[in-house]
Amino acid sequence: MVQSFSLVDALSLGDLKVFLGRAARVGTGSVRVIGGLGVLAVYASVLAPKGLLDEAPTVLGLRTFALADKEIEFDEIVSIRALLDRLALLSVTVNGAVGPVEVVLPPAEGFMAWAGISPPRGGWKTLGVVDAAILEKSAEAGISEVAAALPPDTGELIVHRVRSQVWGRAIPEIERRTAAGAAFAAVSLGFLRSDDPVALYASGPWTRLTTRRGHILTR
Repeated sequence: MVQSFSLVDALSLGDLKVFLGRAARVGTGSVRVIGGLGVLAVYASVLAPKGLLDEAPTVLGLRTFALADKEIEFDEIVSIRALLDRLALLSVTVNGAVGPVEVVLPPAEGFMAWAGISPPRGGWKTLGVVDAAILEKSAEAGISEVAAALPPDTGELIVHRVRSQVWGRAIPEIERRTAAGAAFAAVSLGFLRSDDPVALYASGPWTRLTTRRGHILTR
């Protein structure tokens, strides 16, 4: 296992902390970190099936960051909380610093089913542009529906079933079938701005929504 990687500067460190903080609130508690060719790709699962018969969509958030070391390669699954704890300690020492910032990875976690479903790196076909307002409206409606359907202290299985039903529905205004969970992920991870275009892509069973702030991948 690679023990550490170097982000190009402290600004990238701040962006990574913000993304991880948002992912911790809506995700599964872990992220997949992949380094190679000078790029760090951080995948967070917002929604994923829990078994072979589970029809929940897979919804992943992706942020990329430049690495100072273009030769390093790794692919690990780590706890979001453990990584955030290390970044919090690190941010104190690099406040105001210029130049690469070394990040030490926490111990790798075991296999996660969602991490074994890898979206393609290439072969994406451009389908057009989606109005950010459509995604915001879909996310708001779904959040309200989930909240109304789940009383306090609801069991985990029921929570997952309700979320799967709500976020697994297609967004009717988008011609390519796109799960409503993609809208929820885009809003929750801070990828949407009303004045920014959202590009729509497809590759096989996967759909990708891309903004200047990140990517949402669903299947």
